[in-house]
Amino acid sequence: MGAVRVDVWMWSVRLFRTRTAATTACTNGSVRVNDVVTKASRKLQPGDRVAAKAGGRVRIVEVVETPSKRVGASVAAEAYNDFSPPPEPRRGVAAAPATRDPGTGRPTKRDRRQIDKLHGR
Repeated sequence: MGAVRVDVWMWSVRLFRTRTAATTACTNGSVRVNDVVTKASRKLQPGDRVAAKAGGRVRIVEVVETPSKRVGASVAAEAYNDFSPPPEPRRGVAAAPATRDPGTGRPTKRDRRQIDKLHGR
């Protein structure tokens, strides 16, 4: 496999959901190849190191293979070595929905205020 564009490669190995998103990230300066901000048209070769801000976190990967078409997740995982820091743990736990006993009717204004206070709103 030869050299391939940065945006095509990031899309084909599933770093971005769409090629448009990968191109936009390059345009915004969110993608670096070998520590240099790059354009979407730059060609990648095995051994290059790509750092991209994708989905709220920074992904740092080293190119192993250069597929030019989108590949399955298992093949995509073999196309790069991942050096990304682990994602931050999620903050907070989703509150359980407020439940009411059957047959008690709609909540009153006072009940709604208590429910809101319970959920921290």
